[in-house]
Amino acid sequence: MLKLHFAPNSRASRIVWLLEELQLPYEINKMAFHPKDLKSDEHRARHPLGRVPVLEDGDVTLFESGAIVDYILERHKNGGLKPAVSDATYPDYLQWFHYCEGMVMPPVNTIVVQTILLPADRRDEKVLAQAQRLLTNALQPVNETLEGKDYLIGAFSGADIMLGHASFMSNRLGCVPEEMEYLKAYVERVAARPAFNKAITME
Repeated sequence: MLKLHFAPNSRASRIVWLLEELQLPYEINKMAFHPKDLKSDEHRARHPLGRVPVLEDGDVTLFESGAIVDYILERHKNGGLKPAVSDATYPDYLQWFHYCEGMVMPPVNTIVVQTILLPADRRDEKVLAQAQRLLTNALQPVNETLEGKDYLIGAFSGADIMLGHASFMSNRLGCVPEEMEYLKAYVERVAARPAFNKAITME
């Protein structure tokens, strides 16, 4: 059985969401988002940086969320939620799948550091404001591509697991303005999915 090492308020929620969408059996090791769990010798043996998610599948261990999503779709769902290479939507699927970590999550990470992780006396308002602007700008193409579509490539896919979760978190951080009406509606659709709700309520 698949085993997921999970901590709240992290990318591990994407993996719970995916496993629930696919109705795959899995075991979960829920840890505190705290060094005593994440930086323990036991967990560092799974992930050298002491982070989550980590997926164990027999002798296979993976600790990069995008790789885990792709692995599950290929090994455990025969490519389900992922268009075939020959499909016209495949290039867009690849683009939005990777756009998440390449363009959206870096400023999200900075915002979280500057508003939550750092003590108040070490926070930098200029760094925070710049990250907020970068995040809103990075989300504009996502808003535009969603015009007339329920999901990023039309049908729900692994790209939504990646970027849907990131969009939800960006909205929670206040970086999705009201004028991004297509993205706002998309976040609502994502949040209404039962599998997503289960992943988020685990936090």
